[in-house]
Amino acid sequence: MSSEPTAEEPHAAQPAQPHVAIISGLSGAGKTAASKLLEDVGYRVIDNLPAELLRGLAQLVARETSQFERVALVLDARSGNPAVAYREAVHALESRAITPQVFFLEARDDVLIRRFSETRHRHPLDSEEGGVADSIERERDLLADIRAEADVIIDTSELSGRQLRERLYSALDLPDDNATLAVQLISFGYKHGIPLEADMVFDVRFMENPFYIDRLRPLNGLDEEVRKFVLSKPITERFVSSVTDFLEFVIPGFRDEGRSRLTIGFGCTGGQHRSIAIAEEVARRLRETGSAPVTVWHRELERS
Repeated sequence: MSSEPTAEEPHAAQPAQPHVAIISGLSGAGKTAASKLLEDVGYRVIDNLPAELLRGLAQLVARETSQFERVALVLDARSGNPAVAYREAVHALESRAITPQVFFLEARDDVLIRRFSETRHRHPLDSEEGGVADSIERERDLLADIRAEADVIIDTSELSGRQLRERLYSALDLPDDNATLAVQLISFGYKHGIPLEADMVFDVRFMENPFYIDRLRPLNGLDEEVRKFVLSKPITERFVSSVTDFLEFVIPGFRDEGRSRLTIGFGCTGGQHRSIAIAEEVARRLRETGSAPVTVWHRELERS
């Protein structure tokens, strides 16, 4: 007896691909803090697993995707040969169709030396033959290959805990079912250099500078008096409206091209007044329109 054709059973939904973050960098640069921040958003943090066990870990992550949806693997100089451990980890993951996102944390030598002095911790490469400075130099050499291949490099020399959190979270390349593109706005001062991570930069130095008004000089762009001074100018309103319209126009295009984040810089001379007020206002308008999730980082705000 022939049976009537039946409708094809729907395929079961494929499990989401795990996101694996590899955290590396210099001792004292903030890897422990970064690990705790990742734990706060659901990552399982595995600190310096021996290279011999990395292949087994990759197999487990690929097989048990529901249990290992987010994994952070810390690899640094404590593993003995970090370059070998890193290569083993990347190869093991990529052979199972998992591409890790690599973060590298660093800081200036003087900052690292001060941190070790303040905490009285011993540098993992410290020896009787040399001091902390020599250990830092050797560690930079050991980790040079990892740094060269890192997806995200974060210099923590001038970052507060809040700023590190914002930088880390905004850079995470998480799988996104809704194809959402996250936007980060950075205010900065040109005298301190253009942010290397910026995809595009807007120069707001053509606007009147509150620095030259005595009552406004000690304030910053988050203060209402400075905000009103900057935003009340017709040229500012025209600029902010034009930039917001432009970003609302290009964000869907970047999203369609598969971008997961877009970083935009706003720069003035010192990064204390105009750039902060403008970045905050553009962020406010983008949030109102719902164009994309927006975070703001004021790079120079905590500089002395």
